[in-house]
Amino acid sequence: METIWQFIIENKEIFYFVILAVFVGVEVIGGVPTVLHTPLMSGANAIHGVVIVGAIYVMLNVDPTNYLSLALGFLAVFLGTLNVVGGFAVTDRMLEMFKKKK
Repeated sequence: METIWQFIIENKEIFYFVILAVFVGVEVIGGVPTVLHTPLMSGANAIHGVVIVGAIYVMLNVDPTNYLSLALGFLAVFLGTLNVVGGFAVTDRMLEMFKKKK
């Protein structure tokens, strides 16, 4: 418990930054009109390709015997890929609504 408390004290700026980011994110998302929410979220999901590239890069530099880091990296790549594919699927479905029907 002491090491956790010491970690929090040493990195309190990071915790402040995350808390501030949560509040800013809630305010920004809360101000988006309902009509624009789906296109913005599908585009944001596509940006998660950066997460995939970052997770792969980190996994390349991890010790091969560190199974926890490799498992977490694999999970990050897998979930990031699902998010990207889902974002493109939602965008494609949304764009189908605007095509003229035959």
